[in-house]
Amino acid sequence: MDDGRTDAVERLDEATTALAQLRDGFSSEEPLDQVLQRLAETAVMATADADAVTITVNPQEPRTAAASDRSLVEIDEKQYGANRGPCLEAARTLAAVRAVVGENRDNWPEFEASAEEHGVRAYLSVPVVLPASDRTDARHVGSLNIYSYTATAFDPFDEGLMRLFTTAASAAIANAHQWQRSREHSKQLETALVSRAVIEQAKGALMAVHGCTAEEAFTMLVQRSQRDNVKLRDVAKDLLDSIAQR
Repeated sequence: MDDGRTDAVERLDEATTALAQLRDGFSSEEPLDQVLQRLAETAVMATADADAVTITVNPQEPRTAAASDRSLVEIDEKQYGANRGPCLEAARTLAAVRAVVGENRDNWPEFEASAEEHGVRAYLSVPVVLPASDRTDARHVGSLNIYSYTATAFDPFDEGLMRLFTTAASAAIANAHQWQRSREHSKQLETALVSRAVIEQAKGALMAVHGCTAEEAFTMLVQRSQRDNVKLRDVAKDLLDSIAQR
């Protein structure tokens, strides 16, 4: 039966082109949210009849981290509020979920009502799983939620294409996670080094004023930190500021 959709070869070409664009835009130093937004926009091109794509992350406290069309984020949020719906089903089962709007009123009434309100007729959610490594097990990081205004939009072939797409996309996401962790670690290290320098300067000032040892000066700072319930670095900074003002 001809449903008017493009044939499998054309759909495969579209997915291949989208993957190539995703690969060419890949950067080893790219924030996670930026990667997810580019992934959402590229996924629209990868699937025939896809009109919009959103990306759900953190199934424990789900949120929509990226969207090719922000007007459809409300459909995701209705699912989060009700704690049920196809995007959460995909996250919990780690399996693709296809839905034709109008056929799941008993299971997902909130999703159904919001989808109909926005004119959405078909839906495909595919989980994104980071592969296992020497240090970590495979883990779910999000789901691609694909919306269409056409009821016959998605079939098992589209599911297979999007599994391939999410497998390829997981490399970009994994790299973004690593870059973000490295950046946060660098910031923490920088903060620690600055704090140490400030504390050492404050100790030196106390030693000069009171003629005490480094250990005694440090004890003074700690005692004031505990008494005033203020971080040690802030105590040291306040001391140096007061000396500078004098």
